[in-house]
Formats: sequence, structure tokens, C-alpha cells
Amino acid sequence: MEFETLVRTRRSVRAYRRDPVPRALIEEVLEVACGAPSSMNTQPWHVHVLAGAPLEEVRRRNMAEMAAGAPPQREIHSHGAYEGIHRERQVGIAKDLFAAMGIAREDATRRQDWVLRGFRQFDTPVSLVLTYDRALDGGAVCHFDLGALCYGIVLAAWDRGLGTVINGQGIMRSDIVREVARIPAEEVIMTCVAWAGRTRSSRRTA
Repeated sequence: MEFETLVRTRRSVRAYRRDPVPRALIEEVLEVACGAPSSMNTQPWHVHVLAGAPLEEVRRRNMAEMAAGAPPQREIHSHGAYEGIHRERQVGIAKDLFAAMGIAREDATRRQDWVLRGFRQFDTPVSLVLTYDRALDGGAVCHFDLGALCYGIVLAAWDRGLGTVINGQGIMRSDIVREVARIPAEEVIMTCVAWAGRTRSSRRTA
């Protein structure tokens, strides 16, 4: 696919086939994405692949904790609630998404179910947990580097017929993710990417 077409057609996908993603395909996508630029070629990123029983455990425990009202335990600094133009954009995309799904504003049950699907990582069979070296924590440059890697992942996956969504809800309980994925203490969990084959009924948003 030509690069401009790839960039313009890529969308975030929140409905997936349950078919396993072949290991060779995962490795191929990551090899391409790891060509992303980084500050002084430091490449401060790590990718942990969750699938099968470990992913199901993270999904179950993450959703149970958040549904019970447990506070998030993310390892990166939170900016707090969005305000101004950022809040307008957040609300705008939420309206578009719920409209595409046929979920009415007053349908509190379906809206809540949709939120919980995010904590389940939209039932994808594969989740990539992205981390960076803790030695670089406190600076913004490594966040920039990880963003470049993440964009490379979603573009390379889309080019191969896979849907993705960058999903911060999946690591709201980073303590659980760290325990199950056995992520070393020397790494900071930043976000995760849910991905798999797109369904025909996939709802796509920017």
C-alpha cells in the first residue's frame, strides 16, 4: 500500500476476529515498526506480547477491578481531565463512535458495557504492552520515541490487514499487567495496543 493511502485509510478498530495472530506476523510487524526514529538512536522501547491464558487473566482481573470502582494504577503521569479544545475533541469522537454503534445517549447500560469492553481490550486475541527504560523516566523524549514506535506498529499492522487500537484502558491497572506479563522493574509501562484481524462489522474511528 502506498504510504499516503496507508496513513489516510488507517483507523482505530474495536471489533476483532478471535483467530490467533501468527507469531511470524507479529514478529514481522515489530521488525518493521522498530525502524522508528529515536533520540540519538537510543531505542528505549520494549514490547511484551500477551495472548492466550495470560491475556485472559489480565482481561478478567483488569475488568473486575475497574468495574468494582478500584482506582487506576498507571505508571505514567496523568494529565487529569481534558479541558477546552481537547475536551471538545474527546466528546466529538465519543459521539461519532456511539452513533456508529447505534448506542443512544440515554442507553446507560450499553454505554457502560462499551466502557467495560475497553478494559477487556475489546476482546482481542493479542495485546502488545509497550514499555520504556525506567532510567529515562522523568523526561519527555522517551515518550516521543515510544510514540514513533507505536505509530509504526499500527501502520505496519494495517498494511497487513490487521486492525489495531491504542488502548490506555488496557493498562489502567498496570500492577496487574506487570505481574502477569512478568515485566521487569527496570521498565515503565506506558500503553498497550490491541490488534487482530478486522471483522466485517468493525467500527472504525480515527
